[in-house]
Amino acid sequence: MAADTRAKAVTLDLRRRLLSSSCRLFFPEDPVKIIRGQGQYLYDEQGREYLDCINNVAHVGHCHPTVVRAAHEQNLVLNTNSRYLHDNIVDYAQRLSETLPKKLSVFYFLNSGSEANDLALRLARQYTGHQDVVVLDHAYHGHLSSLIDISPYKFRNLDGQKEWVHVAPLPDTYRGPYREDHPNPAEAYASEVKHLIRSAQEKGRKIAAFFAESLPSVSGQIIPPAGYFSQVAELVHRAGGLFVADEIQVGFGRVGKHFWAFQLEGEDFVPDIVTMGKSIGNGHPVACMATTQAVSRAFEATGVEYFNTFGGNPVSCAVGLAVLDVLKTEQLQAHATNVGRFLMKHLSQQKAKHPIIGDVRGTGLFIGVDLIKDETLRTPATEEAEYLVSRLKENYILLSTDGPGRNILKFKPPMCFSLDNAQHVVAKLDDILTDMEEKVRSCETLRIKRLPEESRPTQIPVTGQHDNTHLTDTTSCCGCLEWTRILLKTQPLSQLFPA
Repeated sequence: MAADTRAKAVTLDLRRRLLSSSCRLFFPEDPVKIIRGQGQYLYDEQGREYLDCINNVAHVGHCHPTVVRAAHEQNLVLNTNSRYLHDNIVDYAQRLSETLPKKLSVFYFLNSGSEANDLALRLARQYTGHQDVVVLDHAYHGHLSSLIDISPYKFRNLDGQKEWVHVAPLPDTYRGPYREDHPNPAEAYASEVKHLIRSAQEKGRKIAAFFAESLPSVSGQIIPPAGYFSQVAELVHRAGGLFVADEIQVGFGRVGKHFWAFQLEGEDFVPDIVTMGKSIGNGHPVACMATTQAVSRAFEATGVEYFNTFGGNPVSCAVGLAVLDVLKTEQLQAHATNVGRFLMKHLSQQKAKHPIIGDVRGTGLFIGVDLIKDETLRTPATEEAEYLVSRLKENYILLSTDGPGRNILKFKPPMCFSLDNAQHVVAKLDDILTDMEEKVRSCETLRIKRLPEESRPTQIPVTGQHDNTHLTDTTSCCGCLEWTRILLKTQPLSQLFPA
């Protein structure tokens, strides 16, 4: 293709000229031009191979031949809307129903996770006759106006919180108000939702739904304490609302132990609505919303047709069926369990070695590494995380950050991500962190010698051996990065630590 031969600089110039700057790139200072993908790898215009650790959309692997073939073969025959009878849409609904609790037996097909969550909101309001929504802090549920309104991650930077939106604390046992040393964090966090609902009701508000990702991702790869969602669902139902499980980022076997992340809560926990997207189509625009007969009948009672031009078309359903086939034949759910366990173990070993790693959490191939400046305050190591991700890119590993502090390294790779891939990433991570620590020590020694006595910070450790036990205000070497930046205010990290 002609675009393959176009220089990266020309492509970048065209993008800057023709696309909004709000459509951001990874690594904006030095973006990667990707022209091909296969499995867990991406390739740039120079043919260089990058290991993809973050693309949970290419769920069973970039350009999986089974999925590509299914789309191509169906495209050769027919693609039209769902107002005609076709086997693909009913076959796909049947296959999805086999993965879910029996109660969730009605399916709506759409094109994106945002559409699925928007429809879930409509159904919840129609069924309950209520308006208000409870969401978790820093949540993100989609880019439509209705979803920006229930996404603190977005609305805090826009028009602010609407009166019908109620924000509950994120059930984060590492950074939240109830941490790993709390005797019952699930009950404590659920009590916050109870108080939130009561406060809303005292103002005459009525709860239509509680929306949550089954494992909050944008919030920082959070693993809620066991029992939290069950208790919240009981509170929401008592208030006349529905529980909506957003599985867009975490469904389809990613968590390893179960096909759906909400199933981590136990067999007895069944949401009223489940939304799906991203991984459902392996890159093809497919989405789905599953709900109960009762909720669907209330929506049908309006007499207003629900029609989505492309939702549930034969090609999209063929793709969805192919993804389910690959997950089964290649045993990718079990693979996620094994590789995820291996990766968690080796990342935890790095935590013991590098104090900048404050927490390693996850299940299956959904893992977060929380980088901190100090152990006591757990201050997010935002700049250090950005620098680390940049260095990994220079080593042909694509990783990114999430969380309110943009300090959580997020691992959500294609499900074919291997044990060798995991070992390679951990080794590179170890090399870079070790190099960062060594350069901090070296830079610190040089700066102390060069600075006049009166201008030196009072908290500088001046022992001959500078290891973790000799740090003062900052109790980890990552704190030295911040300390060094204070000394070198005019120098960005890229100059302080050249690759």
